[in-house]
Amino acid sequence: MNKLIVSPAPHTHSGDSVRRNMLLVILALVPAFAVSMAAFGWGVLITTAISIAACVGFEWLIAKFILKQEPTIGDLSAVLTGLLLAFNLPSNLPWWIVIIGAFVAIAIGKMSFGGLGQNLFNPALVGRVFLLISFPVQMTTWPRPLGFVTGYIDAATGATPLAAMKQIVKGGDASAIGKLPELWDSFIGLVGGSFGEVCALALILGGLLLIVTRVITWHIPVSVLATAALFAAVTGLCGGLPEGFGTGEYVLMTLCTGGLMLGAFFMATDYVTSPMSAWGKIIFGVGIGFIAMVIRTWGAYPEGVSFAILIMNACVPLLNKIRPKRFGEQKK
Repeated sequence: MNKLIVSPAPHTHSGDSVRRNMLLVILALVPAFAVSMAAFGWGVLITTAISIAACVGFEWLIAKFILKQEPTIGDLSAVLTGLLLAFNLPSNLPWWIVIIGAFVAIAIGKMSFGGLGQNLFNPALVGRVFLLISFPVQMTTWPRPLGFVTGYIDAATGATPLAAMKQIVKGGDASAIGKLPELWDSFIGLVGGSFGEVCALALILGGLLLIVTRVITWHIPVSVLATAALFAAVTGLCGGLPEGFGTGEYVLMTLCTGGLMLGAFFMATDYVTSPMSAWGKIIFGVGIGFIAMVIRTWGAYPEGVSFAILIMNACVPLLNKIRPKRFGEQKK
C-alpha cells in the first residue's frame, strides 16, 4: 500500500470555513440588534428582514441566471451583507429604498466583481453610500429612540449627536452643546442614528467576541479607534472647542457616537476588502480613523466612516505589497 501521498498545499486544515466565520459575525451583532429593537421598535425587525431577504434573493438570481454558476447563498455571506446594510439604515426607512440598497450592495458591490472573495469594496457600504447620496432626506431622517418600546416609530425624528458635534467643533456654536445627549445614553444606544450603530456597548462586546474567537485581529479596530481618539484630543487641546465642552468629553463622544464602533469592528475588518499583513492592517485602520474624523469635522456630512472605509478599500492592493521579508532573502 502506498503511504506517500503527493498533493498540493495546504496539508493541514484549521477547521475554519466561510460559513463558520459569517455565522460568528452574525452572532456578534445580536446584542446590538437586541438593543436596537428595544430602543426603536418593530421598524428594526422589518428593515432587517427586508434587507436580508433582498440581498439573498438578488445574489441567488444573479448567480443562477446571469453568472450561470451554482448559487453560494449557503455560506451566509449574503445574509451578513443584508444585516450590515440594515445596521447602516434608519429603522423607519421606506421598504422600497431598502430593496434598492440591497440590489446595489449585491449586484454592484459584490457580484459585478465575480462574487465572494473578489470584490474590491465592502458591499454593504457600497449600498449604504449609494442610498445616502441618492436619498439624502430619507437617509438622514432619524427616528428618535423612546426607551424600551413595542411599536413602530415612524414620525418621531430628531438630530443625531454627530450633527450637534459638528456645530460645536466646526462652527464653534456653544448653544449646540445642549443638543448633545448624555454620554451614558450614547454608550447604551438611546440616541438617534442608524439603528445598528447607536449602542457602543453592544458593539464593543460583539467586537471582543470576534477577537477572542480569532475571526478578526485587534490591528484594525484598535488603530481606527486610537486614531479617531487622538484626532479628537488634538482638536480639543488646540483650542477647537467652545467653553463648556471639554476635550475628554469630545473624545468619548467621538468614540461612542456614529458608525465608528460598527465600522471599526464589523465593516473595516472584512477579510476580502482589508489588508493581509499586520502593518498593512494598522496603516489601513489609521487611514480610516483619520479620514473619518476629517469628514466629521470639516466635511459636508456629519459622518464619514463609510466614506473613509471605501476610500481605504481602494488602497488595499497597495497595502498588500507590505509583506515580511522572506527568510534568507538578500537586499537588493
